Amino acid sequence: MSRRGDLDVIVVGAGASGGALALALARDGFSVAIVEAREPVPWRETDDVDLRVVALAPDARDLLADLDVWTSIESARASPYRRMRVWDALAPGELAFDAAERGESALGWIVENKLIQHTLWQALHRPASNGGTLRMCCPATIADISEDDDAVAAALDDGTRLRARVLVAAEGAESSVRQKLRIGFDGRDYGQRAVVAHVASERAHENTAWQRFMPGGPVAFLPLADGRSSIVWSLPDEEAARMLALDDAAFCAELGAASDFRLGTIKATTKRAAFPLRLRLRLAERYVAGRCALMGDAAHVVHPLAGQGMNLGLRDVACLRRVLRDARERGSDLGAAHVLRRYERERRSENTLAARGLDAIERIYGSSSTPLAALRGAALAVAGRFSPLRHVLADLAAGRF
Repeated sequence: MSRRGDLDVIVVGAGASGGALALALARDGFSVAIVEAREPVPWRETDDVDLRVVALAPDARDLLADLDVWTSIESARASPYRRMRVWDALAPGELAFDAAERGESALGWIVENKLIQHTLWQALHRPASNGGTLRMCCPATIADISEDDDAVAAALDDGTRLRARVLVAAEGAESSVRQKLRIGFDGRDYGQRAVVAHVASERAHENTAWQRFMPGGPVAFLPLADGRSSIVWSLPDEEAARMLALDDAAFCAELGAASDFRLGTIKATTKRAAFPLRLRLRLAERYVAGRCALMGDAAHVVHPLAGQGMNLGLRDVACLRRVLRDARERGSDLGAAHVLRRYERERRSENTLAARGLDAIERIYGSSSTPLAALRGAALAVAGRFSPLRHVLADLAAGRF
């Protein structure tokens, strides 16, 4: 039995995954503490759309709705995409997905990362229901972690000590908790950067996500609620630097050509930024160490090819939430090895499959090999005509791995 005053769960990191987990568990009646180094940057409606956006899948939206935050996100600034078009610059053939084919309203929603974090942060400061409690420790970081037979203890940098049955690391790819636990995090440096901006085009985006595979990397146009598109263009380092150095007119001209002018000419662009993709495929060698578990980017970082990183993290949340509720109903120790291993088995296999799959797609479609390009074109043509396969690929496009 845990000592009187112990918590059920300590969550380290209040980003999308950590914030959603802490909120979900507190609403489920658990006692939770969340440790965060700094408050997130506030989201304001008067600000321009942030350059970092994500493509939320329907199940991620459903989780946020269950936490009573989706209505606020949707009403603030979210854009559904109902169709997706994918084609290859070096080969014929094209894939087209439509939510209507599945009897659904959308394949997903384009939302600012900052808006999701801001909304969750606000919700974390509201009283928990169902008897749960939520203690906020911010600003604070983990200085040390120790365990005994029935609890894990976290010493914070401000001298505070927390004890709980489980500690969850959700503080991102550079997770200090993962490093303290000495869990390996394998990855490769691909020498690429993702150039991002918001652009206005001659033609309407039609609530469609457009993605063209180029020899240097894919370029994607994601529809925004204000009629513009958010672009994510994966490029080799030197080429990304060249794109950042161009004036707006030259950049718009090159972007239009790269997109095959599917949306006509590119008429205007915001400031541009580039994010390194050296971490685009990193996987933790394990998700559990004693009473500690990893989730979100602390456990897996994937290529932004389909904007699925946050979806995978929110699936981690849904899984661990279910596992901990089931353990409580059975009267099991929340931090018992068999409980946390159940979470690890389910999520590590799916996340590894998703990460490796996205990486393989990028490698295949990033090649300029003529024979490989011909095979890619044939594959797209076959997939486009074969409805069952197209439906499977539509699920992947919508983040349903």
